[in-house]
Amino acid sequence: MNAADQGDLFGEAEPAPAGAAAPGAEGAVLPLAVRMRPRRLSEVVGQDHILGPGSLLSRLVAQNRFGSLLFYGPPGTGKTSIAEAIARETRSRFVRVNAVMSNAAELRDVLAAARRQPSARTILFIDELHRFNKTQQDLLLPDVEQGVVRLIGATTHNPGFYVNPPLLSRSHLFRLEPLAAAKVAEVLGLALGDSERGLGALGVTADLRILTELAVFCDGDLRRALNALEVIALGKAGPSAIGEDDLAVFARERRIRYDADEDEHYDTISAFIKSCRGGDPDAAMYWLAKMLAGGEDPRFIARRLVILASEDVGLADPQALPLAVAAHHAVEFVGLPEAELTLAHATLYIATAPKSNSATLALGQAHRALSESPVQAVPAPLRDKGGQASKRLGQGRGYAYAHDFPESVSGQDYLERPISLYVPKAVGAEAAIVQRLERWRALKAGLRQKTGNSLADREGEG
Repeated sequence: MNAADQGDLFGEAEPAPAGAAAPGAEGAVLPLAVRMRPRRLSEVVGQDHILGPGSLLSRLVAQNRFGSLLFYGPPGTGKTSIAEAIARETRSRFVRVNAVMSNAAELRDVLAAARRQPSARTILFIDELHRFNKTQQDLLLPDVEQGVVRLIGATTHNPGFYVNPPLLSRSHLFRLEPLAAAKVAEVLGLALGDSERGLGALGVTADLRILTELAVFCDGDLRRALNALEVIALGKAGPSAIGEDDLAVFARERRIRYDADEDEHYDTISAFIKSCRGGDPDAAMYWLAKMLAGGEDPRFIARRLVILASEDVGLADPQALPLAVAAHHAVEFVGLPEAELTLAHATLYIATAPKSNSATLALGQAHRALSESPVQAVPAPLRDKGGQASKRLGQGRGYAYAHDFPESVSGQDYLERPISLYVPKAVGAEAAIVQRLERWRALKAGLRQKTGNSLADREGEG
C-alpha cells in the first residue's frame, strides 16, 4: 500500500481485533505485537521519563501544539506505538513511510497530498529515518518548517550521526529506553487474558515467573516478547499453562541485541574500555562476553586492548603492551572460539594492571607545545654531521657522547629551550622511573657545576 493512501483520521477507527486481516494482505492475520499496540498514550508502558505526568511530550500532545518529534531507542520499545497514539489522540491524519522501502518520488507525493489537506494536520511518521539519505531528508525541510506536516521520525541509530543537522535542530528529540522485564511481563499477562485483541480465546495461561523469564530472554524488546508468546501459545495443544519446557527453546536460541555498526557496538566497547581503565575485571569480562556473544570481530577487541596497553597502562606495567600485541597475533593465528581465551587473558591482565596515562599526557603536551609556540631548531651539537658541508658548518660539534658519563648522563641539554612534558606517576613499575629521573637531574646538575657549563643557570629545567 502506498504511504500516500493512508489518510484516515486515527480518531475514527479502533485497532483491528485478533484475527483481523492485515491491510493490503487479504486473509493475513496481524501479529500479536500489532494487535496489542497501545491505543492511547496512557497505555504505553515503561517510558515514564518521557510520558509521565507533567512531562514535556505529554503536555505537547494534550495541547496539540507539538512540532516535529524524533524517537530514538532500541527495537521494541514503543516508538511506532507512541506515534500512532499521538495521531489517534490528536485526531490527525497519519501517513506512515518506511525509509527502507520508500524513495524521493514517493516522499514528494506524500508531501504534495499533505499540502492539499492543510486542515487534516498531517503527521508524517517515518520509520527507520536513519535510512533516508541527505537528499531525502532535505526534501522534508520546507514542509516541516512551514508546518505542512508534523514529522515523527523513529530510529535505532544515534540521530546526531544519521539525521541532518537542520532537520535535527527543528525537532524535539526523545530517547526511549529498553523496557524492564517486569513491564514486559505485565503486558504479556494482559495479552494472555485479552480475548478481543490478544490470546484470551486460546485459554492458555502462565504465572508471573514464567512471563518474567520470557521477558528477560527478549532483552527489553516488547515486540519480540509478544511475538514469542504468540508462538508458544499457538503451539500448545489447547487450554493449558506455559511452563519451563515451553521456554527452553527460546533460552537455547536467545540472541544478544548487538549490531556491529550501530549504537550497541559503540556503547559496549566504550563500557569495556572504561571498565579496563577503571580496574574492574568483572565488568570488563562481562562486556567482553557480550561483544563475543553478539558477533563482534575479535580483532577489533584485540586492537582496543593494544591501545589500552599504551594509553592507560603505559609505563606503570611495560609488559602490558607486548602482551596485548601477542594477544592480537594469537587472535589472528588461532581464531574463534579458542581465541576468546586469549582475549580474556589480555583483558584481565590490563584490567588488573597498575594504570598510568603519563605517555598519553606527555604526547598531548608535546603536540600542544608545537602548536602554541615557535618550533625549536635542532641545537647544533645534536645535528647530523654527515657530509663535508655539515662538518664545515660545525654541525655536531660539542656533542657529549652519553656513554662516556656515569649512567649515560652527560649534563647536556637536548632542546634549545628546555620544557617539561613528561610527568611520571609513582605507580607500578613507573615508580622506579620517578626515582631514576630524580637521580639523573642531580647528576646533571653536578656535571654542569663541575664543568662550568654555560647553561648552568637553567639547572633542573632539562
